Amino acid sequence: MSAFPILILKTGALGDVLRTTAILPGLHARYPGARVTWLTADGARDLVRLHKLVARTLGVATKTSGAVARAGDELAGTAWARVISLDDEDDLCDLATRLAAPSERPGVLSGAYRERDGRRTYTPDVGPWFDMGLLSVHGKSRADELKMLNRESQPALYARMLGIEMGEPRFELPPEALAFGRAFVARHGLRRGHALVGLNTGSGGRWESKKLSVERTVETALALHAARGGAVEYALLGGPEEAERNAAIAAALAGRVTCVDTGTDNSLFDFGGLVSELDLLLTSDSLALHVALARRVRCVAFFAPTSAAEIEFYGLGEAVASTAPDYCSYRRDADNSTVTPERLVPACLRWLAGVPGGVR
Repeated sequence: MSAFPILILKTGALGDVLRTTAILPGLHARYPGARVTWLTADGARDLVRLHKLVARTLGVATKTSGAVARAGDELAGTAWARVISLDDEDDLCDLATRLAAPSERPGVLSGAYRERDGRRTYTPDVGPWFDMGLLSVHGKSRADELKMLNRESQPALYARMLGIEMGEPRFELPPEALAFGRAFVARHGLRRGHALVGLNTGSGGRWESKKLSVERTVETALALHAARGGAVEYALLGGPEEAERNAAIAAALAGRVTCVDTGTDNSLFDFGGLVSELDLLLTSDSLALHVALARRVRCVAFFAPTSAAEIEFYGLGEAVASTAPDYCSYRRDADNSTVTPERLVPACLRWLAGVPGGVR
């Protein structure tokens, strides 16, 4: 069977990169002999490089001038049968145009590129997604409206626009990362007759309204502990910007429940290993959510400024969305006051119902 070379251009936020791996099974099913190369940012490469359906991963320093163009020099040696361009940045649009030559080879490109007149635009087949974004041919106001009206998950949208079956994301981990997670749980004596719940309630520094406050996180943890008759333990998760808030949460819970801070400087692989050990993850709309889904870990996720409809849970959890008027407004100061323990705890209990004694 002859090879069918496919190039995926997807950098952006780490969670977006990881959830895009859901297109891989469908691409391989539609294109026998598919050989997928994935270009992404250096920092995201570990999210895809071990995936069994990715033949090659190319990491680039996307913020370094000329880095994408230099990667293009290397990629130009292949006659790509399909180029899937899922970013709207200037240099990536230029790269898609260079490698797919949309005006000369129609049908090769799906996604964003640069027109001859210099405008960035996108092919009509990917309108279901790009119509809601910064490049929307309908303008920003209509794009925002379409995003608020949308009720289809991103994986479903991607599958529809690429003409493939919807698949699931997958985050493949090396054995040492899985061992790291198991060792952490054993070292702290966790999951001995209790469910282990991860708390990832921050969201970095940009989106204050994505976060659950320290106070509400503590209230939720205590209420869930009481509702489970004490049969629950907690692991605090987050990145470098969560160090201070996680320390505050740990201090507030100390002596009241078992709560262990997993640290905020774990590698992507080690973070995946930790998440893999959880019985449930309570999380903001962040990388942790996508890691949990890609590792098939149950999760309850809360949303205020962003769209819960875009998330496909694959039967692994549910969303708790703000009921404030500015829900899904993509405002960094969106009202998240309706995301309360009274709504989060019942959702967590539903997904812990089949987890007696902390054993999945």
